[in-house]
Amino acid sequence: MAHWLIKTEPGNWSWQDQVKAGEKGTFWNGIRNHSAKLNLMAMRLGEQAFFYHSNEGKEIVGIVEVIKPYYPDPSDPSGKFGMVDVRAVEGLKKPISLDAIKANPRLKKMVLVNNSRLSVQPVSEIEWKIIRAEGGL
Repeated sequence: MAHWLIKTEPGNWSWQDQVKAGEKGTFWNGIRNHSAKLNLMAMRLGEQAFFYHSNEGKEIVGIVEVIKPYYPDPSDPSGKFGMVDVRAVEGLKKPISLDAIKANPRLKKMVLVNNSRLSVQPVSEIEWKIIRAEGGL
């Protein structure tokens, strides 16, 4: 199974908001970048993603699971973009900051380090394991 990272501004949708959504989860919409769209399209039911607070905090704070794969985003008038549904799985015991990720030589190839603006990103298996361990999971 693949692993992912999804980014959100906590002022718009925070980890606490995601947790409050409960088991029913919520849709992950508003993606308007074609690379991010392709990543959303590649997500499969049951795959997990790091939940990253961008702009404010700049840190990985939790893990979500895909509970509904890619489908059309009704907020896109062009009909070109879609979304997935996710639910909170668990919070990291220790959030992992972007600075800490950049400082870790084992994470130097991570998409977040090299293309930090991409809102939906793949995460390699080794990156997944390192960040989970550093986050106390």
